[in-house]
Amino acid sequence: MAASDSSQKAEKSGYVETDELAKAVTATGEISELAIVAEGEDRTTWFTWILVACASISGLLFGYDTGVISGALVSIGGDLGPATLSSGQKELITSATTLGALLGGLVAGMLSDFLGRRPVLGIADIIFIGGAIGQAVCHTVWSMIGCRFLIGIGVGVAACVAPVYIQELSPTRLRGRLVVLNVVAITGGQVVAYAIDAAFENMSGGWRWMVGLGAVPAGLQFLFLFFLPESPRILIRRGNLEAARSVMTRIYAYATSEQVDLKVRVLASAVKQNVEIANSTTLLQRIWMIFSNPIHRRALIISCGLQAQQQLSGFNTLMYYSATLFKSIGFDHPTAVGLIISGTNFVFTLFALKYIDIIGRRKIMIFSAPGMVVGLVLASIAFHFLTIKTGGDLIDGTKYPTAWSAIVLVAMILYVASYATGLGNVPWQQGELFALEVRGIGTSFATTTNWAMNLLIGATYLSLMDRITPAGAFGFYAGLCLLGWLFDVCCYPETAGLSLEEVQLIFQHGFGIRASEKLRREKKELMQAEKEGRTKGADPEKASTSKESA
Repeated sequence: MAASDSSQKAEKSGYVETDELAKAVTATGEISELAIVAEGEDRTTWFTWILVACASISGLLFGYDTGVISGALVSIGGDLGPATLSSGQKELITSATTLGALLGGLVAGMLSDFLGRRPVLGIADIIFIGGAIGQAVCHTVWSMIGCRFLIGIGVGVAACVAPVYIQELSPTRLRGRLVVLNVVAITGGQVVAYAIDAAFENMSGGWRWMVGLGAVPAGLQFLFLFFLPESPRILIRRGNLEAARSVMTRIYAYATSEQVDLKVRVLASAVKQNVEIANSTTLLQRIWMIFSNPIHRRALIISCGLQAQQQLSGFNTLMYYSATLFKSIGFDHPTAVGLIISGTNFVFTLFALKYIDIIGRRKIMIFSAPGMVVGLVLASIAFHFLTIKTGGDLIDGTKYPTAWSAIVLVAMILYVASYATGLGNVPWQQGELFALEVRGIGTSFATTTNWAMNLLIGATYLSLMDRITPAGAFGFYAGLCLLGWLFDVCCYPETAGLSLEEVQLIFQHGFGIRASEKLRREKKELMQAEKEGRTKGADPEKASTSKESA
């Protein structure tokens, strides 16, 4: 009788006994946080905010070091040897960063699976510091290229590991928003970079300050990392359940001790299966597994597709060359105009921060992509009419019509606003698509895809502008954005509100667009029923209290 009462009480409160839960999880191999409803699960603690803010310094460094080069290229002049940098030299300087990021991203996820997320972020900080100081003191084009390559490695490592670290430390219902905070830091870093570019552009050798100041936030994060915890999933994988429970207690600060124990138990059951796979396979076997296992392969296709879409849209070329572009079409203060573009990126990333878990990743992507296409088509039309007198080419010193130059700026603002709302954020949710045993490998491949496409676009942008004219180049990017939108419609499922373990369930039979909606609907209905059950359970207590007072 007592056992029956205990069981009924557990069911009413929204979770089951620990032993039963552990058996159920082990028996099915499927983990669902539906079994547990922790108090205050949708509330973010100060611990979580501070942790995510410190981790997001990696995003700030990413944004700063990719954005600062735009103003530096305009200000370098003859400081690196040649009287002026050629288009080829500019492309090498910018693409060196991308090549470094490609290689850094390729190894970062796998390295973080071995060393842990936190130590790898510390390695990235050391690389950032060395690259920033090296750029500030270099005097030749090739030394600048080498230091930009070093910075790129740091960018690639940080871009791969920071979002995964944040995802694994975030409550399920707030995971998307907290990862977007890292993207806010990226766009904030770009704003800071453009502001510093504007401040130093008229100073002799000011570009050295622009690139050298990147060492400051890297040094700060390196110090903060000594006080940050490791990911609970990594701690459990190492067998340190007590440390994992301590971290989970601080993340779910409003939950009872029993609810935290249940969450740790569920997580440990999930990680146990991953550890068994990791211990029984080599790295090469797990790399093969991500291609041969249909669930992992679908996650890889989606994550790599989103990252390719992000770069093939041409956004980062705008960040790298915006000052050069706006100088070409007649703006007197091109760096200040570039600040408007980066400011737009920052503001609309804040919109995504607020609504990504409310609206959902899929809807944001589908509704924002058409705005990018319209912005690029409008820019293409404006460039066509802007350059009619110069045969379609942008020629420095030419007086271009002010009206068409203004339309280019408006088109770029529309494009950047749409990009920042969706495509600038959602691909970095990539870690949530992969099972733990291949998460590092999967994020490495996805991040590498990002930088490979970035390298392709960055290395060909100026040449493309010369060959098919600016109007043709921006029209080409518009076509790529349209193809990306079709990919989103057909392949990208909604993952908002699903735990990292539940996401794996939707890929069992296809790309999971319908399966994800069904699972999310079931979770919503169960949570609603549980809330109603709590309300009904509270009513008799109120009734008895009123009778006693009467």
